[in-house]
Amino acid sequence: MKLSGCTVVVTGAAGGIGRAVALRCAEEGARVAVTDIAAEPLTRVGEELGGGHLAVTADVTDEQALGDLLSRVESELGPVDAFFANAGVAIGEDPVDTPDEVWDLAFSVNVRAHILAARRLLPGWLDRVEGYFVTTASAAGLLTQIGSAPYAVTKHAAVAFAEWLSVTYGDRGVGVSCLCPMGVRTAMLRGEELSHRVVKAAGAVLEPEEVADAVIEAVDEERFLILPHPEVLTFFQRKAMDYDRWLAGMRRLQAGQS
Repeated sequence: MKLSGCTVVVTGAAGGIGRAVALRCAEEGARVAVTDIAAEPLTRVGEELGGGHLAVTADVTDEQALGDLLSRVESELGPVDAFFANAGVAIGEDPVDTPDEVWDLAFSVNVRAHILAARRLLPGWLDRVEGYFVTTASAAGLLTQIGSAPYAVTKHAAVAFAEWLSVTYGDRGVGVSCLCPMGVRTAMLRGEELSHRVVKAAGAVLEPEEVADAVIEAVDEERFLILPHPEVLTFFQRKAMDYDRWLAGMRRLQAGQS
């Protein structure tokens, strides 16, 4: 999809990948609506975007709030052509130590928010035979994340939902891409938790702007899998070819980082 002249929505856009994607969409000539629960930094992103764009604080896990957001976007910028489901959380540890409310939050932000957005947008896209859904998942959605069960599980689910959308609606005018990066220099990668150490050791830590470039290129080509770290494809292929060997290697990696 060529984004010039399109109306796009980017969630989780107060910083990091979301901010970078929003700015790149604007550079491509799109009308951009950004949203996040962090009001102050989102306002700054809105100022960076300038006139002709929109910044709205909203909780995309709340169906009413999401519906109100999309209604306002449609009223002020036009029908939504592309939705970047970028909001995400990296929380929790193993199932024994992670309380239910943390699991619930991970599922709400990393998966259910995508479902709510698709539910709202698909009827219009199917009527127009055109629309685009971009999921920000993670390499963890293909390879599993050492250290955080909620993150690994919900990112797998995010990849699965994006695949399902593509399989079900890809021949009816709906494009789908799924972003699966490893380390990106964002607030989510700060700290020295086990999961952070493993990600930093696995490959280069990219700037959000580098990831945004990869996203725009993939959307332009209407390519499903977006891998800013090309080595993820190699890891994914090795996993598919010999699951037991791959799992044993991940256990050794975890032991080495513990």
